[in-house]
Amino acid sequence: MSVQKILIVRVSSLGDVVHNMPVIADIRRKYPDAQIDWLVEESFAGLVELIDGVRRAIPFSLRRWRKRLTSPENWREIRAFKRALAAEKYDLVIDCQGLIKTAWVASWARGPLVGLGNRTDGAGYEWPVRFFYDKRVPIEPRTHVVERTRQLVAAALGEPKPQPTDDIEFGLDTRRAAIAVNALGLNLPVPYVVFVHATSRADKQWPDAAWIELGQSLVRRGASLVLPWGSDAERATSERLAKEFGDAAIVPPRLSLPAVVGLIDSAAATVGVDTGLVHIAAALKRPTVELYNFATAWRTGGYWSPNVVNLGTAGQPPTLQQVKSALAGFGLL
Repeated sequence: MSVQKILIVRVSSLGDVVHNMPVIADIRRKYPDAQIDWLVEESFAGLVELIDGVRRAIPFSLRRWRKRLTSPENWREIRAFKRALAAEKYDLVIDCQGLIKTAWVASWARGPLVGLGNRTDGAGYEWPVRFFYDKRVPIEPRTHVVERTRQLVAAALGEPKPQPTDDIEFGLDTRRAAIAVNALGLNLPVPYVVFVHATSRADKQWPDAAWIELGQSLVRRGASLVLPWGSDAERATSERLAKEFGDAAIVPPRLSLPAVVGLIDSAAATVGVDTGLVHIAAALKRPTVELYNFATAWRTGGYWSPNVVNLGTAGQPPTLQQVKSALAGFGLL
């Protein structure tokens, strides 16, 4: 199959966008000259622009559009977006998300549309999408989110099913990311560990007391701590925890996603709950400790690098000692 232009559709969420990244390297191995565009929620476009092999990140503004449904200007913007998307002729359009909203917008593009044929365990899927697709690809229900998309894209290209043991590359341009974080002039002390405490769900969090004891142990060993945030509530938590560590802790300003990549790439380690920033750390194959309160590490946890350690499951949240042992394996405790 000769493919010149491909549109990838994966608009959200942050972690899912990260887990979608390896398909770009997969495509480029088979088709080095392929021109690959990626349709993504506008807040994540800066991250997608860092991926080697992506020609263009196309910002999709559904979240913003939904808030302005009565605005004539809003509808003019939607029509202009639709015209611009249809102006490009693609050899293949692949909806990697499997939701009505993504299949719908993917159908605006010109080109044969391929998507998921079924729901996999723990993943979002809306069955009416089947009416949008020219080809549907069935996936085994118990499949890691990275492998689900890799299998979908391989089938769309008429290629054999990839294997989890294959070399998996996320393709993030760390040089450009370093420029983004260095431009902030944070003067980050080395070594530093990134604490990612924030998540959209309270039941995914790790106790403050555990963060404090872990942080104090790292500070005693000469490490500094960086606590990024993405909302006012998260900033308040970062500042509350940082007070426990004195001058050894930094609460940076709100960071762009390229700056987050640069911050994490230069860290001695990242420790965090099941959320997008931690998945970025795993994608970078940097020392990463992922904290799970549910039996979902099989589905979203990093498996492509010995630097990624997944701890915890349903009924057995990660213990402080387990996290310390993992960091000791990285030479930090």
